Amino acid sequence: MADCIFCGIVDGTIPSEKLYEDEMVVAFRDIHAQAPVHVLVIPKEHIPSIQEVEEESGELLARIFSTINRLAKEHGLADRGYRIVNNCGEEGGQTVHHVHFHLLGGRSLTWPPG
Repeated sequence: MADCIFCGIVDGTIPSEKLYEDEMVVAFRDIHAQAPVHVLVIPKEHIPSIQEVEEESGELLARIFSTINRLAKEHGLADRGYRIVNNCGEEGGQTVHHVHFHLLGGRSLTWPPG
């Protein structure tokens, strides 16, 4: 999609701090970090929402979550804990319409904060 910021990151026309990339997924630092570690993991294929993920997407989802596990270990989060977030739709807080997962960690993420 020509106007999708994440598609621009995938094709290299929009700069990002990529932490991982393979033939199916890209992971990069969120420029509006909400935690000391805040990484976005996205499929290279443009899928607007998790609502459009089908049963045939099993391999892609496995790759996304194995990438999240790898990054959690690399950033020292695996033993301490972390949060994985996917926002779906307008009321769910989705602002970029390209499936993405937030990996957050490096501090306590309990609610309420404090």
